[in-house]
Amino acid sequence: MSTLLNFPVRAVLPRRSRLGAVLRRGLWWGVLSLTGGVERRGRLPRGGCVVVANHSSHADTAALLAALDARHSPAIGAAADYWFASPWRRRICRRLASGFPVRRGGGGMEDLLTMAGELRAGRAVVLFPEGTRAQDGALGSFHRGALVLAEEAGVPVVPVGIAGTDRLLPKHGRLRSALVRVTIGEPLPSAVSPEEARDAVVALHARTVGEPLRDSATRRRVAAVVTSRWGVPLAFCWAFAEALSWPLMPELLLGAVCVAVPRAAPKMSLGALAGSLAGGLLALHLASAGVHLPAPLTTDRMRAEVRHELALEGASAVRHQPWNGVPFKVYGAEAGRAGVHAPDWLAASAAARGSRTLTVGLAFAGFGLLMRRHRRQYGRYLVLLGGGFAAGLALIVHGWG
Repeated sequence: MSTLLNFPVRAVLPRRSRLGAVLRRGLWWGVLSLTGGVERRGRLPRGGCVVVANHSSHADTAALLAALDARHSPAIGAAADYWFASPWRRRICRRLASGFPVRRGGGGMEDLLTMAGELRAGRAVVLFPEGTRAQDGALGSFHRGALVLAEEAGVPVVPVGIAGTDRLLPKHGRLRSALVRVTIGEPLPSAVSPEEARDAVVALHARTVGEPLRDSATRRRVAAVVTSRWGVPLAFCWAFAEALSWPLMPELLLGAVCVAVPRAAPKMSLGALAGSLAGGLLALHLASAGVHLPAPLTTDRMRAEVRHELALEGASAVRHQPWNGVPFKVYGAEAGRAGVHAPDWLAASAAARGSRTLTVGLAFAGFGLLMRRHRRQYGRYLVLLGGGFAAGLALIVHGWG
């Protein structure tokens, strides 16, 4: 490590370069957050450096741009015969990845050495020394170009291990949800051999892959129910009961299950919507027959307001329900007493409840993806969700009192 102390701290990069790096980091952090999340361990050293990493997916570039410090304004070495083969690919590579071309069929070393000045100015140059994406997860041999560049510029070599991108975007595969993790190792002297650099990256990659994802036992239990054959029936029954008498809205259930298992949000939301519509239709028929079901946590003022809306607008009055805090069961029962036709009620309810239920389910799923790396806090999240729901419900009932 004493050798590294001799590497000088370089000048600050131009403001425009740093702003571009900040925007790129924000862009790719946002994208990866929506596709499963991104975690980073470690930091780059001060000043310029050559980053060498394993390479198994096109998503490796996005992972590094999201994880590396923007103050280093990372530049990515990209295959000239692929990313710079057409004008649109060239523009995408340069603007979204700050890429620069490296020829693979001769002349690549000269391309790399053009970045020596950028390194001396404090920039990080990211290279994949294997030269191509690995398909079986095993790292290939490292070419010397990255190490020659580091020695020429007088900067350290920083090994990085990336895990999860091969699942997120496999070679010749389709994009799917996966957590990406990036581990930044200790700087190596520029005189390091290709074998030593490769061994450092292999060790970091193995450590990153083998590191268990911290999770909550409560979340795992919820996920087991949601992904079983009982998941959708549970959402249906909860919403069906709420449309008749149950005081807890199906959105509370969606808030719990869609964060626990974001990919289940569409089917759970549709199950809850179907339950609401079926329960609302039954509530209408029961009320029209003179049956009065219990309606806890509702008020006379709510019922009076709904009767007034139904008298003015008919079945379409239910469009107010997603926004005014009046439970859906009040609309269903009062619509039955007002003699609203069942087909009109079903159509209006589908539009009103559908927009709310699906929006809430997808919003919680997005939040679940953003918070995926904090799964171990799921139990606390449930406490906050329940407390927030109880407080909100109390305010609504008080407001309509």
